[in-house]
Amino acid sequence: MSQVFRVERTKNYTVMANYHLKDKRLSLKAKGLLSVMLSLPDDWNYNMKGLSRLSKDGLDSVRSTVNELERYGYVTRRRIRTETGQLADTEYLVRERPLDQEEQPTTLRTDSPGQENQLTGGANDGFPNTGDPNTIKD
Repeated sequence: MSQVFRVERTKNYTVMANYHLKDKRLSLKAKGLLSVMLSLPDDWNYNMKGLSRLSKDGLDSVRSTVNELERYGYVTRRRIRTETGQLADTEYLVRERPLDQEEQPTTLRTDSPGQENQLTGGANDGFPNTGDPNTIKD
């Protein structure tokens, strides 16, 4: 006889694409962190230290996991410079699908057909406009 697990969803739950959960290139830690990042509210304003405060993992662990997500195209990093050319900040664009897979939706199939939510930036260069709530500032 098999065991049955049921999840009661009444409120405060997240709907996201399953794509990253089925990506065998990602570690379980990367899948978990990306899921947490995608579950945050649209107006969330956070940085690497803020992400590390959401779990028992330290800053270095979160940073290495974000680097893994970047390596596989789920996160894109852009350094922001001042008018004088000095480094001011780092901006991250977080995606439900890796950058190289956004235009190939049938590469990794999900259990059920349907439209998946895509995080999109506002600029033509693939990065959001300043103040986009889907960014992480370091």
